[in-house]
Amino acid sequence: MKVTVDQDLCIACGSCIDACPEVYDWNDEGMASAVAEEVPVDLEESAKEALESCPTDAIKEV
Repeated sequence: MKVTVDQDLCIACGSCIDACPEVYDWNDEGMASAVAEEVPVDLEESAKEALESCPTDAIKEV
């Protein structure tokens, strides 16, 4: 599983980082971004929870 965060849609609410900090983190512009190239199998559930909780649907599975 791979995920990406659309920087044009992200509002920097941090819900994805709260849900799965191993996969999502703040970038230099203060927006959330995916820091794992490939989501480890044991983190897929929390990464999907973060995707589903994003209020602007900025996170996509690719």
